[in-house]
Order: sequence, then C-alpha cells, then structure tokens
Amino acid sequence: MGKIGIIGGSALYEMDELDVKEKKKVHTPFGEPSDEITVGIMADKEVCFLPRHSKGHKILPSEINNRANIYALKKLGVDRILSVSAVGSLKEDISPLDIVLVDQFVDRTNQARKMTFFGDGIVAHIPFADPICSDLRESIYNSNRELDVKIHDGGTYLNMEGPAFSTKAESYLYKSWGMDVIGMTNLPEAKLSREAGICYATIAMVTDYDCWYLGNDIESVSVDVIIDNLMKNIEIAKRILVNTVKNLSDSSECSCRETLKNAIITDKNAISRDVLQKLDIIVQDYLH
Repeated sequence: MGKIGIIGGSALYEMDELDVKEKKKVHTPFGEPSDEITVGIMADKEVCFLPRHSKGHKILPSEINNRANIYALKKLGVDRILSVSAVGSLKEDISPLDIVLVDQFVDRTNQARKMTFFGDGIVAHIPFADPICSDLRESIYNSNRELDVKIHDGGTYLNMEGPAFSTKAESYLYKSWGMDVIGMTNLPEAKLSREAGICYATIAMVTDYDCWYLGNDIESVSVDVIIDNLMKNIEIAKRILVNTVKNLSDSSECSCRETLKNAIITDKNAISRDVLQKLDIIVQDYLH
C-alpha cells in the first residue's frame, strides 16, 4: 500500500501527532497546491498532510486548487485520503460537535470549480454512484467507536458555493431535499481522488445548525459559533485520524484504484503527447 494522505480543513493546519520527516513543495501541471505537504510518520505509517486552506486560512473554498492538491498527493505516492471538513447540520438529530462520515454528495457549486483532470483532448467518464470509498469509511467508523462523540455512519453532504453561508430560503430548501450536512469543499476532492485512483473519505465535523434552525437555545449560524465549535472539534478530529491511521489495513479490496479501467473514451492515438505527459501519473496504467 502507498502513503496515507490527510487533508486538513478549517482550524486543522498542522498536526503535532505527526513525526515530521520533511516538508515538500510539490509542483504539478495544474499549478501549486494549497501549501507545502508535510511528510512524516503517524502510528508507524507514512502520512502526507496538506492544509486545504493553507496555514493561516488564506484560501477561499472557491479558490482552492483541488486538481493540484490531489495530483500532488498522488505524486507523493498517496493512495488513501482522509479529509477533514467543517460542516453545518440540516437535521435536528445531527447536533453541533457530532461527526458525520458522509457517503453521498449533491453539487450546488454551479460547476464554478475544476473537478476533473480531463479535457483538452482527452475524455473520461468515471462511475461515481458511490463517491466515498466504503472500505475507508468503514475503517474510520470501526476505529473510533469507543470515542466519547456521536459518529453518524453515512449522510449526504450538500456542497454549496460559498463563501457566504446560506440564505434561510436555501437552507429550508436543502433541508426539504433530505440533505444531512452542508459544506463548501469536499465534492471536488472526492471526484478528483476517484479519477486519480485514490480511496477517499470525509470526516465531517458539525460546527452549527444551518440557519433553518429556530431553537431558542441554539444560535443561528455565525462565525463566532463556528469558530468556537471548530476549536472544540479539532482535538476530536485529531484523535479520529490517529486511531484510523493506526488501524488501517495494508490491503484493500475496493475498486477505487481501478476507476479509470473502462472510463477513458478517447483513442490513445488521438491524444497529444503534451496531454499524455501532463496526465502520466493519472492514466499511465490505462493507456497502452
């Protein structure tokens, strides 16, 4: 098995639990990743840590270069990604400070972000009915059952555009659709990881009820509430990551790594050399 990637979300910009060996500035054909990647050892396994918004939280959700982030992790030999994400709840029984291991996504970004490595003369259509690696999600859940935190195994993540939070009308709409949580970042990562043959799972940390909630004892979504709950959640997130990494198996029977096997439609002879070189680490096993 390859290295384990961790993508840190809001308030998770570094991990003291990682025995750092080096910090790498990785260049990609798609530009620069969010930040340098910290490579080290956690629970006797090789881990690559990347802060999604950069240290100091300098990058908006819509500004994240997701293609560069996933390509860089792939280039370093990562074949599993644990992604930490702050989310709002769209259901009363999913409370602030709960954790949701999402298994589905709905896209409301209006295609404003680049979510594929393909195009420019090469076409691929990946299967994406189940966007989260079920093996990886199960490993997270089973590794953390004893934690004193409520973990929801499964749920739908609505990926909004941001950076503003929802209007009440939008929040009521998403709730009526049966969505579980709402966030701004994880769907592009999931799509690109699948194209890259990387297992991917989201650890969604609930910071607030979205603005649909009318309870008198819970404030509507605000930055102050979110930051306060983020700081409460972050130590739990680190414990979840350490427990998961410690218990991850060295083998997997999932199909994530073979997603491109029948997905590339374009004849190899019709693809330019430049495009083949650009996507080499993504397509090299599937174009002969």
